[in-house]
Formats: sequence, structure tokens, C-alpha cells
Amino acid sequence: MKVNELLIGIQKKDIVLPEFQREYVWSLEQSKQLMVSLFNGYPVGALLFWTTDTPPEIKNYAVSPKKIGTITIILDGQQRLTTLYILLKSEIPPYYIEKDIKYDPRHLYFNLETGEFQYYQPAIMKNNPVWVRVIDCFSPESKINVFSIAKQLSKENTDPFELANKLNDNLTKLRNIREKDFPVQYVPSTAGIDEAIDIFDRVNSLGTKLTDAELALTHITGKWPDARRTLKKKIRELEKRNFYFDLGFMVRCLVGIVKGRALFETIHKTPKENVIEGWNKLDKILDYLTTILPKHAYIHSTEDVNTTNIFVPLVVFLSKNNNVFPNENSLKNAIRWLYLAHLWGRYAGQTDQRLDHDINIIMRNGDPWQELINAIVDQRGRIKLEASDLEGRSIQHPIYRMLYILIKSKGAIDWFNGSPLDVTHGESYYIQSHHIFPSSLLWKLDKYNENNHLHKKIINEIANRAFLTATTNISSINNKPPKVYFEEIKNKFGEEVLKKQLVPTDENLLELDKYEDFLKVRRELIAKEINKFIEQFTSREVEQRKITVADYIKLGESSAVEFKSTLRWDLIQNKVNKDLEKVIIKTIAGFLNSEGGTLLIGISDDGNIMGIEKDLETLKKKDIDGFQQLLVHLITSYLGVEYVSYIKISFEEMDNKQVCIVKVDNSPQPVFVKEHNTKEFFIRAGNLTKLLDSEETYNYIQIHWQ
Repeated sequence: MKVNELLIGIQKKDIVLPEFQREYVWSLEQSKQLMVSLFNGYPVGALLFWTTDTPPEIKNYAVSPKKIGTITIILDGQQRLTTLYILLKSEIPPYYIEKDIKYDPRHLYFNLETGEFQYYQPAIMKNNPVWVRVIDCFSPESKINVFSIAKQLSKENTDPFELANKLNDNLTKLRNIREKDFPVQYVPSTAGIDEAIDIFDRVNSLGTKLTDAELALTHITGKWPDARRTLKKKIRELEKRNFYFDLGFMVRCLVGIVKGRALFETIHKTPKENVIEGWNKLDKILDYLTTILPKHAYIHSTEDVNTTNIFVPLVVFLSKNNNVFPNENSLKNAIRWLYLAHLWGRYAGQTDQRLDHDINIIMRNGDPWQELINAIVDQRGRIKLEASDLEGRSIQHPIYRMLYILIKSKGAIDWFNGSPLDVTHGESYYIQSHHIFPSSLLWKLDKYNENNHLHKKIINEIANRAFLTATTNISSINNKPPKVYFEEIKNKFGEEVLKKQLVPTDENLLELDKYEDFLKVRRELIAKEINKFIEQFTSREVEQRKITVADYIKLGESSAVEFKSTLRWDLIQNKVNKDLEKVIIKTIAGFLNSEGGTLLIGISDDGNIMGIEKDLETLKKKDIDGFQQLLVHLITSYLGVEYVSYIKISFEEMDNKQVCIVKVDNSPQPVFVKEHNTKEFFIRAGNLTKLLDSEETYNYIQIHWQ
């Protein structure tokens, strides 16, 4: 189908976009490269349409009211078609509105002489007639006169007619894009919505992959057409409170509430009514959280933290507790965990796995905060901040934002205009990071070289930063040494305003040549005060209820829970199969190498209680002591005796059958499954145990054991 025909179909609302499709997400560079490919005759891929008389919800309700019969749905190719519509018609397609277009390509320019595409650059395009807007080239009112341009550009001994022909050839070649043919494939008209989404998933998995969050939202919207609009409306509402969430965060929270998991794919086949019920909870929880966090945790915006992922476990916990914290102790413990998860980058790597692990803890523990903090200790080795942790750290590190939260709790104000730092400021007064010792003065010292990476880290350290409003940072400091402008501050507001930002006021430390002594003192002060601040949220723990086999079955398998029917008895062959023993060991190794977890032996994959009685009959000592002895023997033989201390084995009777519960902590070092002369390395990936190859193993060890 020709490009022009496709655009006319979109304009007439005969070709539409389903609500379950993601937004227009192409970058400006992708839009430019599409035009480059079409101009040069390169392949740009096929389109996938679905013609149906029972269409799903359509974006922006962009369906012609006169339309009778079938309608053509864009399943694959909307990014290309949207780009072409914007550039060739200089309009937003009917299925979008102006604010949906994050990266508008209409300032793309075309060089009539070279055929080059570039976005507008005043230095090379201003007053240069050879550069013209792409949208002007396709406008019916186009006044591009190649002969006039050629005349302006021609020099002595240059034939203006020859140049005009060249310009005209390139302009015609560009305009002929409208006549280019796009191959179009069609999903059968007999397909239903689920089949169409399945094909949509398959196509996107082979081409430019949608993220897991986008695919999850696609499935949700296929069943609940208003989902995308509803979530985006809530996002805009929360932005007014300075909390900036994206669709990925919203979907992640929905998955956590509805499925008690963090993995997006677990929600794909969830009924509409369950998703809507989960949304109704999430709607209330987000209102509650964005009210609680500023008041009790001094978090006034998502800009105060490095990632919104740390809010997901809070959302899931609240969903289990009628959308509120049940008491003050619970709130304090939650805030303490929140600070530590943020400070120590709990979700900076292996995000899905760690979120799934932590949500699993929340789902099986009425007061999960200490266990969640223990997971951070297992990951990082400690939770107490030390002065050395600040050495060379820049403002991108979580410590920086933790420091901002702390100084807001102390009631800090701007050093020059007196504005409180714990309230929302307008554009002229938004919070900026100020060098206490101005970098321009430090670079003048002989000991620092601007080309030295380590020197840059020292000068830009968190310990050399204070928080001021934009107006102050721009106009009030003017590269004065701290010894000078500190006097101005103390005369105006008193020394206390400096102390509230944890700034040493000893005059001996304020000389330029004492800069590194100043850093050392302030690092110690920051570390001490952050630890003290976080610890004030420590509250007594609620007595924890023992987690039973029934609880685990209700939770289902996850990155932290695995079911195995037997240890060694093959239920299909009806005999002992020692290969099954190694499967058990692989699972334990996967937990040791990941975030830990619980293995239940005697439970089938679908949660049925099988018991370990068949295994017991194969043992010399036919009881649970014999079972435990065999299991410990397998662990020491395949993994090593040094890892037994990280594994706790217990038994529970349920429905007159014995179930073995194997609780595994994460190991402080890599664990390999050893057999004969081979070593294998396993991790948990979702609810599976995965074998890594040598390169994957090396990379995983480098990241996991920092």
C-alpha cells in the first residue's frame, strides 16, 4: 500500500490505533533515520494490520462515526506511520493528541543540495536557503523555488540552471516518498482480541522489543480498554503533587497488588475484574503514600530518591493492610527500610529478581521490615554508613539525596534568601547543588589538574555540596571563598543555618589549602548524622507468625519459592532416579547464588501435597532423620561442606503427609555445583533455576559480589 494511501486512511479514521498499543516513543533520531531510509530507497519493514468488525477500544476514540462494517487496526508499524503522518501532513494523527507526542520531529530539515537530513541548527541553517523544513516540502502551499535558491547560491563560473536541476531532483525524490509502497500483512478477520494481542506480542518479540512492562500493559488493556487512559490520568494527577511516575511503575504496582509478584508476565492472563479491583486499591494507596511521605519521611517528590522502585514494596504492603499502615510502629519501620533500600541501592541491579524476592517476603510476613532489612545486609554486608563511603561520591549517588532528605528534616533554609528547603519552589527557586568551596577557586590551586579524573571527583564530592535555591546559586556566591561568604550568612541568619546543612564552621577548615581536611570532617559528620537519623525510625518488632506450608502454597512459586514433588523418587517411572537429586541441588545452588529462598520438597508444581513418603521408603533409615541425612550428604558432595550453615532443613506434616522445608540464605561467595571434573553455576531467574555459561557466570559474579 502506498504511503499516501496509508496517510489518507489514517486521516479518514479508516486506519486506527488500538488502546492496548504503547504510546509514540520514537526518538528524534529514529524519525530522521526513517526519512533517510525512504529517501535512499532502503527497506523499512512491513506493516501488520488487523481488519475486524469487532474492534477493541481505539486510542482517542478515533473512529469515524459513519464507519460501518470492518475497521483496520494497526498492530505493528504505528511508530513509522505516526512519524510519516506528522512529517508529511504537519499534523498529529487523529488517534493521538498534541501532548502524546514526546519527541515531535517537525523541526527536521532537508538539504536540497546534498539530500542530507538534520534537525534545526541555527549556526548552519539560519539564512541558508538550501536548508528547508521537511514539512514545507510536502505542504500544498509550498513556496520552495529551486531556481531562486540556485540563483542565490550560484557563483562565478557556476551554471544556476544546472544547480536548480540538482535541487529540484532532490526535492522531487523526497516528495516521491508519498508514492513508496509499504508491504502490509493482515491478521485474519476471524481473529479475536486475545489472538490479535498474541500475534502483536510475537511480532514485537522479533523486531523492536516492547519492554516487559509495555507487554503487560498491552494484555491489561486488551481486557480493560480504559486501563492506559486511567493510569495516565492518575500519573498527571500525581505530577501536580511533584510525584512523577511512569506507566512502568504503575503496571509494576498493579502486578504486585494483584499477583503478589514483581514479574510483569504474571499478570498476562488475569481477568479484568481482578485488575480493576487491584487498580481501585492502587488509586487509594498512591493518594495515601503521596500524603504520608512528605509529612513523615520528608520525601516531597520522586526527585528526592534515585528510583521509584523503592515505593513498590510499600504499595504491596499497604494493599495487604486495607491501604494504610496499621499502626505507628509499622510506619516507622517501613520508613527505616525505605531509607536503607534507597541509600544502599537495593534495586540498582537485578531489579526484577530483588523486587520479586522482597514482595514474596511481604506476602508471607505480617511485619516484613526487619527481614527486608536483613536482605539489604546480605546484599551489602552492612547498613551503617561510614565516612569512607562518601569519598569521591558525586551527586548521582543515593547518599546525596539521602543527605537532602536529612537536611530537610532539620528545617534547613536557603543561606541567602531564607527560603525553607522542604517546600515546593517555583522555577527560579528550585533546589540546586552548590559547591561550598567554589570549583573555580580550587582549580586555581597547583595541587589540582582539571584533566585529572580523580581530582574532578574530589572537587565535586557530595561533601563539598550544599543545597540552595537556583537564584542564590546563580547570583549570591560569585566565586567567593567560604571563609568570606560564611561571614555574610552568619551575620544575616546566624551560624545555625550552616549547621543544619552539616557544614563545619571551624575557620581553620575554611581556607582553600585546607579543603581536603574540610572534606574529611564533613564526611564523618554526614555519615554520623545520616545513621542517627535513620535509626530514630527503629521501632519494636511485631511478633512474627510462623510461615506454614499452606502459606507457601498460597503464594505459589516465585524467585524465592520453589516446589519439588520428590527428592529422588521418579513418579513417572515409579522408581529411584538419582538425576532428581541433582535437580534439588541445582535449585539450592540457585538460591545461594541469588537472594536466597525456600524449597519445599513434597509439593507439586501446581501446589498439590505429594509428601516425601515415597522417598522415605527408598532410604535405609526410613524416617525424616534419614531424609535429612541424605539431603545434607548431597549438599556437601555437590556444593561443599562450607555451605551447610546457610541452609536450614525442617519438616511439617500436612494432610497426613510430610513436607520438607529447605530455607536457603544467599551465599557471601559464588557457589558451583561440582560433579566429576565439571563445575556448573546456577542462579534464580524468575521462578526458574538457570544455568549460566562461562561468560555469563563471570559477569554475574562481578555484579553480584561487588
